[in-house]
Amino acid sequence: MSITAKIAWRNIWRNTRRSLLTIAAILFASSLLIFSISLQLSSYDTMIEAAVKRHTGHLEVQAEGYHTDKKMRLVIEDPLKIMASIQDLPLIKAMSRRANAFCLVSSDQRTYGIWVVGIDPVREKEVTAISRLIRKGSYLSDETGYDAIIGNILAKNLAVDVGDELVLLGQGLDGSIAATAVTVKGIFSTGQPDFDRSALHMPLKAFQEAFSMGESVHELAVIATDLGRLPDLAQAIRKRLRSASTSEALQVLTWPQLLPGLDQSIRVDMVSGWINYGIVVIIVAFGIMNTFVMCVMERTREFGMLMALGMRPSQVIRLVLLEAIFMSLLGICLGIVGGSLLTYYFQCHGLQIPGAEQIMAQWGLPSRMWPKLSLLSIVTGPAVILMVTLLTAVYPVLRIFGLAPARALRSV
Repeated sequence: MSITAKIAWRNIWRNTRRSLLTIAAILFASSLLIFSISLQLSSYDTMIEAAVKRHTGHLEVQAEGYHTDKKMRLVIEDPLKIMASIQDLPLIKAMSRRANAFCLVSSDQRTYGIWVVGIDPVREKEVTAISRLIRKGSYLSDETGYDAIIGNILAKNLAVDVGDELVLLGQGLDGSIAATAVTVKGIFSTGQPDFDRSALHMPLKAFQEAFSMGESVHELAVIATDLGRLPDLAQAIRKRLRSASTSEALQVLTWPQLLPGLDQSIRVDMVSGWINYGIVVIIVAFGIMNTFVMCVMERTREFGMLMALGMRPSQVIRLVLLEAIFMSLLGICLGIVGGSLLTYYFQCHGLQIPGAEQIMAQWGLPSRMWPKLSLLSIVTGPAVILMVTLLTAVYPVLRIFGLAPARALRSV
């Protein structure tokens, strides 16, 4: 360690209380940012998982144009062949076939327009959480039976219960009239009113028979093993589809394309979060700048004496900057340790929000929040604090350039 660095380190502890307060402010800000960013990023993962587990999956394979124009004829004609071509990809955790149609559904008393989805009951359990959100009755078990599960709001609107019969009327793939009757086997509640108001699920085989679909489907819903590597999985599936010997025009859509509202909500929340973090950083920066200004002003006579003894202004500036760097690094290192330990504790035990259990359960969310440490959350906050701290030290340090030794020695 150079003599200048040693002097700078000793100077920090000449006013222990002031230095400790400055270090504590940096420590607190760094710890708070690490914990807050970890909690915010993990909450996004939780929101995404809850949303995609209701219906879409992490990504979907569809016929070209089906996402924007839900026409019955835009189908995947040979879904089993497509599934066989991509199912060995290591990033795929689960996959399920689906067929969709807009229908009129009638009970003894009322008629509504709804969205009917034909699903593979076995595979769908691995893709969505609907089977765990059944509030009354039971989930679909027969792949060919004419049973159905419906949203709780739809059940209320139709005035039906488990065991009641519903009549579906729509258009088949070949243009014919599709009409069938299904028995309500279960009623689910996802906490998403639009979905619970308009969704009816029935076995895929029964749907294909009723709507003259043959083996065709409209979607292949996929769950990935790693949400962070979803773009890689989408690219790998596109590559497999291009190399597969099929004439079908297919597209691969990830959850931001399937759920643009959720993606925009996360972006807006992220912006508001960074605004809040910026306010914290600015408050800390002003406190630290005040400390550095007081330090320079109180030591004017000392700086004048050092320059009178032969030190150049640049050397004095380097001395003060080293003091600022040492205090900043000390506070940030302690903040990283403290913030990481705090985040890791709640990562293991969860963060309980009193009174929110029922609300979270209605939306299919866990009752506890689980912040998750990541390299991004550990590095981002402290790096911003370090940059801002050093910038705040520039203004008081620049006052040394115009300092005349004779005038400085006469200061009190």
